Order: sequence, then structure tokens, then C-alpha cells
Amino acid sequence: MAAPSMTRIGVDLGGSKIEAIALAADGRELARRRIAAPSHDYARTIDAVRGLVEGLEADLGVGRARVGVGTPGAISSLTGRIKNANSTQLNGRPFAADLTRALEREVRVENDANCFALSEASDGAGAGARLVFGVILGTGVGGGIVHEGRVWAGPNAIAGEWGHNEMPSRDLAPLADTRCYCGRRRCIETYLSGPALAADHRRVATHAPATPLDARAIAALAQAGDDAACATLERYFDRLAGALAMVVNIVDPDVIVLGGGVSNIEPLCAEVERRLPARVFSDRVVTRVLRNRHGDSSGVRGAAWLWPA
Repeated sequence: MAAPSMTRIGVDLGGSKIEAIALAADGRELARRRIAAPSHDYARTIDAVRGLVEGLEADLGVGRARVGVGTPGAISSLTGRIKNANSTQLNGRPFAADLTRALEREVRVENDANCFALSEASDGAGAGARLVFGVILGTGVGGGIVHEGRVWAGPNAIAGEWGHNEMPSRDLAPLADTRCYCGRRRCIETYLSGPALAADHRRVATHAPATPLDARAIAALAQAGDDAACATLERYFDRLAGALAMVVNIVDPDVIVLGGGVSNIEPLCAEVERRLPARVFSDRVVTRVLRNRHGDSSGVRGAAWLWPA
């Protein structure tokens, strides 16, 4: 299968899987590969990424495509090594330099939430917007900022990391005291991740089942009219709107795009957008809150988009 010479390959380095995709200059998907991620083995992770890239190049009959990689955590501007990754084998490692050496070409590496935001800003739900804030609501809570088609990572490589700010509590139902894996208390992530939504339901619902429900099951119960599940989602919508209002007050994006498993809850975007004006410091709020267009593929597509067309 022939492919344009300017093929870009994006790699999404997840905790359980590594996925790679080849895109044409116009964003068309040319090929895709996915493998299980090596568990806690840095050297095998480098080898796995190299194998995926070389495999796609062989599939397409092209050589030395431009490669972008989305990773958990970020590259420290101080050391050039990965920091803040929940895939802990990456932390403290010169991942970009090692992968550049393995592939014998320049490799662009960016935080996975930034890749999600870039994908949705390039040809997804935020396409055409000047400033896009991309939100991941999944096992954790992440975020990324794209301004005029370019990722803004910031001098500390943490721009968009709203999940580790303290959860705002003004005008909200009382918050349980939580502790985050980062060592801090009351992080936004501990209230708005998928596991956090489930934990809130277990704490509050008077007839919670012995087997814990996940966010998807709670949403299904709410849709069926279950009062406790409906109340859990109401608290979640309020908390998400409050936390995103803080982002709007600081960044003032044109569009907020929601991703991750929790974003699949059907009324989420409309409910959060409806609640924003009462919480944002403005007489008029035109920021849209939209569900992602590319689903689970957004991160890997965004990694490819690290190279402009």
C-alpha cells in the first residue's frame, strides 16, 4: 500500500497498551497497530515503540516517517527526563533521547493529555477554535491547552494540569476529605476521575450494593431513574462545572473538549455548559463544552499531529 512521503506516525504510550497510527498529510488514517504494553520494563518499552513504528513503515512501504509520542507525565525542562508519569518505569528516564537514538531520527514527545487536546483542536470537536482546553476524565484527570493549533506546555511543562489543584468548594455540597497519589489533599482528580465518582456514590448512597458500581453503571442507573444515582451525577456535574469555571476564569478558552471514559455520560457536556455561567466571573459566557470527536483515538492522533501537515 503506497503512502505519501510526508507520513506521520503517532504513538500513544498507555499503561496497558501501546497504540500507533499512521496519518497522511490531510489527517486520513493509513494504518494502525496496537500491542500490550510491557509491564514495568523501560528497555522493552523503547523496543516496543520502535517495533510499532518500523512495522507501520513496512506496512505502508515508506521509510523514516515523522514520529510523535504521547506519554503519561511530561519531560522536565530541568533534566530532560520524564516526570510525573503514573507509568513509573518512565520517571527519571531520558525517554525522548533514548527513543531518538533507537529510531535514528528526531522524535517529538508530549504529554498524553496535550496530545488529546491537539487532536481535538486540529480536526476534532475544537477544530477552528483559537483556544482549546482539552480535558481527560478517566482513571485520572488531565488537561491540555492548544492555542492557534499549537500545544502550550509552559516553562514548567505542566500547563493544563488542573487535576492537581485543590477542588473549589464554594456553593458545592460538602466535600469528603481526600488524599491524592501525588501526596496532596483534596486534588480535583480525587473528586472528578471515574473512580472518584464511584467512590462518592459508595459514600453517599444509603443502599449501595455490596459490589461497587463503576461510573458507567451509575450513569445507567441514573438514566433508569434511580434516585441515588441521579443525586450522584448531580453532585458530579456541579463539581465539574465549578472546577472548569476556575479554568475559564484563568484561561478563557473558546472550547472545552471532554474526553476519557466519564465523558461518555450522555448529559455531561450540556449539564456542565448550562452550569458554567453562574460560576464564571463574566456577564456573558460563550465557552462551549463539547464531547470529543475522535474518542479513544484522539491521543494517538494528537501524537501524530505534533508534526504539522
